[in-house]
Amino acid sequence: MAVSYSVKILLIEDNLAEARLLQEFLRQADSQEFSLVHVKRLGEALNELSRNSYDVILLDLTLPDSQGLSSLPPLMSHAPSIPIVVLTNTNDEKLAIEAVRQGAQDYLVKRQVNVDVLVRSVCYAIERKQVLETLRTVNQTLQSRVEERTAELVKANELNQFKSEFVSMLSHDIRNPLNTILLAAGLLQNHDDKLTQETKHNHLQMIRSAIKNMAHLLDEVSFIGKADSGKLQCQFISLDLKAFCQQLIDEAQLSTKEKNLTLVFTSVGELGEAVWDESLLRHILGNLLGNAIKYSLPGGKIQFELIAHEHAVTFHIQDWGIGIPQQDLQQLFQPFYRAENVGTIPGTGLGLAIVKKCVEAHGGEIRVNSEVGVGTKFTVTLPLMRR
Repeated sequence: MAVSYSVKILLIEDNLAEARLLQEFLRQADSQEFSLVHVKRLGEALNELSRNSYDVILLDLTLPDSQGLSSLPPLMSHAPSIPIVVLTNTNDEKLAIEAVRQGAQDYLVKRQVNVDVLVRSVCYAIERKQVLETLRTVNQTLQSRVEERTAELVKANELNQFKSEFVSMLSHDIRNPLNTILLAAGLLQNHDDKLTQETKHNHLQMIRSAIKNMAHLLDEVSFIGKADSGKLQCQFISLDLKAFCQQLIDEAQLSTKEKNLTLVFTSVGELGEAVWDESLLRHILGNLLGNAIKYSLPGGKIQFELIAHEHAVTFHIQDWGIGIPQQDLQQLFQPFYRAENVGTIPGTGLGLAIVKKCVEAHGGEIRVNSEVGVGTKFTVTLPLMRR
């Protein structure tokens, strides 16, 4: 079948007589129009392919600067979409067949070439290459879709596993305060007449504290759910950031006094007018300060630093407490995950997950550096939002 446009051929042949013969055959062709450019060396062919485009390459397998199959790789690398028809002498037919196996579209034995054979081979090579390229494109598309679908299935499996683990951990963390409530309520119900007023008061306090802990846990889980579903909306207001940080420190004083901790706050640079989401900031800084206090040793120190930049602010919260093992740092911001060295220190493992969600919602980033027995430093950078 003839190709319906003028076919541009690059002939790589060092024998001028054979080159002229092939050119004459192409002139005699009635069914197709051809234009031929002739070069004698592989190097010339590569230069020509860099400058111009061709529909097909006719390649002699014996060239002054390349022998046999060594001509194929540079040509296929240089022009992967152009079909190649190899030209060979009668005794090189096995070599020609191997060339086809390695990527050439066809081969011609020079002594058997005539007008019809040459035209048919050239047109066949072009059509075969086009089909191969189409198949390759289809295969690549299918492969991409398979990879995408596989990734979706893996993600879905991971999500299902995470949901299962999430429910399991949530059930575990709710069970503890529920048991406290059931135990205290049972004692009050069954032994009310035998209990002193002070004991009754203590049991009621235990119940209130357990309910408060459950409510706090459910609030944190709800917050994580909103963040994951994209329902976490920022509400920006004008805020005196330095005064806000000082307020958080004042609120933390009771906890620091209980452990005899020194909390030092410093502010560096001038803060221009900006807007912030107060709720997100409270989640971020409140959780990080709370953790610094929780994991500090009695009599220790906590450094809270606010640094103003031209387009952002940075918060450093550093403690010299128990530190975090290196193997735990990668998963530290996962819900319910807690470092292996926390021991009996209470916590749900949701605080840092919430911090990260809030930082991301504010368009910022969070980093952590820690060493067991030395301490931990969290760095939060948030962009300045202006009205």
